[in-house]
Amino acid sequence: MIQEHKFKVTYSTLSSPDPLLHELYDKAVADFRANAGQTYPMWINGEERFAEQTFAKISPTDTSLVMGHFQKGTEQDANDAVAAAKAAFPGWRDTPWQERIAILRRAADLMSDRLFKMGAVMSLEVGKNRLEALGDVEETADLIRYNCDAMEANDGFVRPLKNESEKHHNRSVLKPYGVWVVISPFNFPGALAGGPSGAALAAGNTVVFKPATDTPFTGWLLAEAFRDAGLPPGVFNFVTGGGRTVGQTLVDHPDVAGITFTGSYDVGMGIIRQFTTGKYPRPCVAEMGGKNPVIVSNKADLDKAALGCMRSAFGLQGQKCSALSRLYVHKDVKDEFMQKFVDLTSQINVGDPTDQNNWMGPVINKSAKEDYLRFVEDLSEHGDIVFGGKALDDKGYYVAPTIADNVPEDHPLWKQEMFLPIVMVEAFDDFDEVMQKANDVEYGLTAGFYSEDQDEIDWFLDHMEAGVLYVNRASGATTGAWPGYQSFGGWKGSGSTGKAAGSFYYVQQYMHEQSQTIVE
Repeated sequence: MIQEHKFKVTYSTLSSPDPLLHELYDKAVADFRANAGQTYPMWINGEERFAEQTFAKISPTDTSLVMGHFQKGTEQDANDAVAAAKAAFPGWRDTPWQERIAILRRAADLMSDRLFKMGAVMSLEVGKNRLEALGDVEETADLIRYNCDAMEANDGFVRPLKNESEKHHNRSVLKPYGVWVVISPFNFPGALAGGPSGAALAAGNTVVFKPATDTPFTGWLLAEAFRDAGLPPGVFNFVTGGGRTVGQTLVDHPDVAGITFTGSYDVGMGIIRQFTTGKYPRPCVAEMGGKNPVIVSNKADLDKAALGCMRSAFGLQGQKCSALSRLYVHKDVKDEFMQKFVDLTSQINVGDPTDQNNWMGPVINKSAKEDYLRFVEDLSEHGDIVFGGKALDDKGYYVAPTIADNVPEDHPLWKQEMFLPIVMVEAFDDFDEVMQKANDVEYGLTAGFYSEDQDEIDWFLDHMEAGVLYVNRASGATTGAWPGYQSFGGWKGSGSTGKAAGSFYYVQQYMHEQSQTIVE
C-alpha cells in the first residue's frame, strides 16, 4: 500500500493534507511499540557482529520505553571494520560508477519504501514530531539520489582537457580516496549519516559508519537498506559504541583515508587538526554547529518575522545547528514583535512527538535536560525569562520553549552554543552595530533577516558572515541542505566544508584529482 501511494514530505513544507499519511505513520508507531526491546547487531564485512556487551537505547519520549539493545563495540570491532573496508576498496573502486549508483539508488528507494517504519523509529529515538521525522527519512533518500545524479551528470567526473597536438590526449579524472569514516550526530540520524555515506560510496570509497550513541536504531535501519540493496561485503560497515573507544579508534586509524564528522566544535576541530598532521594531510568534511542570529528590521512584516523566528528557535527543540539562538529586533518594533512572538510560542504543544497534536517533543537525553535547567537558571539571574524556563512532563525529557530578554551583552551565553529551545532577545537601533554583533561569534552557519526594504536586504546579504542566509522565510531557518533546492555552506567554526550532500560541490570532496596524459 505504501509503495502504491507515494508521499513527499520536505522541511520546506512539513505538512501533508493527506490523512493516509497519518494513518500509516500511526500504524508504524503501534507496530514498533509492540515489538520494541529486541537486540540488534553491528554489520562488518557483510556479516552480523555481536559484542560481549550491549547498551540499551532508551526513548527520550518515555524513559520506560527500551527501544532496543545495541552492541557496545570495541577497538577490535572498529579495527575489523576498517580492515574489511580496506580489503573491499579495490573491488568497489574498480566497479563501474554506473553499477555503483544503481545499487545506491536501490538503497534510496528502499528507504522511501520504509518511510513510515523509519520515521516512527526516529520520532521515538530522537523526539522528532512525525513530519520532521518523515522529512528526515525522505531527505536521506534524496541526498543519496542527488549524489548518484551528480556522478551521472558528470560522467563519473572524467573530463577531457586541451591537447598539445593530435597525438596528445589529456584528461582530468576524480578518483576515490579509500576507506571513509562517517560519524553522524543525533539530531539528523538519517540525513547526516546516509547523505555523507551515499556520497562516499557513489565516489567509489568504502565506508565505516558510526552513529551517535543516542541514535543507533536509525543507523541500523540505514545499514539494512544498504545491505538489502546489494552492496558487496565490506563496502559499507556499521559499528556502534562509545566515542572514546570506537570513535577514537576510527579517527586514529592509519588506514582511514578520509572522514565526515558532524558534531561539536571541540571534537570537530580536534579531528581536523589530527587529519592535517602526520605523513600527509587527509580530507575531513566537518560541520560543527552554529550560534545563529536573526535581525528583525523596523521595516519587517512582523507576522512573518514572528512565525519564522518561532519555527527557527524551537523546531526540533532547538537541537538543530541552524536553530535561531540570538534575536536582534529594532527598538521601534520590539514591543509589537515580542507580543506576536510570545503569543505564537505559547501555542506550541509540547509532548509525545508521535501524537499528531504535538509540535515539540523532548530533548535528546538527561544531560541535555540538565543543561537546559542550568542555562535557564543562569538567564533568570541575569535577565528576564519572558516565556518558558521550566521542565515539563517527568515521563520524558520535556522542557518548555524559552525566551530570554534583557540579558547583558557580555553574558557568555550570547556566544555559547546551547543546542536547546532557548532564544535570547536584544533590541537594536544602529544597523551597522547590530551587524557587528551578529558576526561576532566563532560560528558562521546560518543567519536570517526580516525586512520589506530591498536596500536593507542587499545590505544584509553583503555583510552577513555565514554560509547560509535566508530572508523573510516564514518557515524558519534552513541549512540549505535539501538537494536541488538549496546549497549548503559553513563559515568560520561552523564547518570546513558542506554538511550534507545538497551542495553542487559535495560529492567531489570524496575524490581527489588525477591528471592523465597519453601520447600516441
